[in-house]
Amino acid sequence: MTDSNHARQQVDQLLQLMELQPVGDDHFVAQSDNIGTLAVFGGQVLGQSLQAANLTLPDDRPVHSMHAYFLLPGEHAPIDYEVTRVRDGRSFSMRRVVARQGDKIIFEMNASFQTASDGIDHQAPMPQVAGPDGLATEHSQRQAIVHHLPRYFRDKILGPRGFEYRPVDPADLMDPPPRESTTSIWVRAMAPLPDDVRLHRSLLAYSSDHDLLPAAIAPHGLSIFRGQVRMASLDHAMWFHRDFRLDDWLLYVFDSPSASGARGLCQGRFYTQDGKLVASVMQEGMIRPWLKA
Repeated sequence: MTDSNHARQQVDQLLQLMELQPVGDDHFVAQSDNIGTLAVFGGQVLGQSLQAANLTLPDDRPVHSMHAYFLLPGEHAPIDYEVTRVRDGRSFSMRRVVARQGDKIIFEMNASFQTASDGIDHQAPMPQVAGPDGLATEHSQRQAIVHHLPRYFRDKILGPRGFEYRPVDPADLMDPPPRESTTSIWVRAMAPLPDDVRLHRSLLAYSSDHDLLPAAIAPHGLSIFRGQVRMASLDHAMWFHRDFRLDDWLLYVFDSPSASGARGLCQGRFYTQDGKLVASVMQEGMIRPWLKA
């Protein structure tokens, strides 16, 4: 299989993952993708929950903000999404989405949606960093350390399906020195995506969960690949500022302003190559270093 065929297959499988089946009364069922994580990848649930909400809204009212909580680890099994139509106004709509597996609620989200409107416009500037051309892919960097890892962990390091990530200043994955938490990484879909603004936002939510929380351990020189720390996402908030295409390169810049009480807070911004700020992210997660006996 050629590289282009493989990329197309990966993206097609990702798009299939975002296709939810209606089962009546604003209930939908989605399949799960096992990318090697012990629990279902949190970004998958973020993206699918937005797609569930989208199915209860007109096409011209995309999401502009979402606030979500990861309540229980999800299994690699179908997920049921229940949407509540909280409010529909002239310009804004609110939806609540609950994700269940069996009788357990694993995830909850509130999201707000808005029709296009004009208003004041300003943004924080994009950092000056190297562009994506010529940078090594995260996949190749992580593939180089596979032989050091336990077998169950080997697929996990390859990242979410259908996306290409290129770190601007990659760290030593096995023995990282303490460093500033600020990280810059380019991301895009591996093949063209449909012309659907709402789908692009759902997929950006999906990809935004990748590598964000590890920014909180960068100042401490800890490596998840050596089993030095245990981490789990607790919540995830996201704001969408401007339209974009995720099959074009976006720069994901993120850092960790605080870590305490076995939790780490991380924040990020997405920029287009021409410097347009398109989305902002905040996430807090549990962080517990493994104590040596």
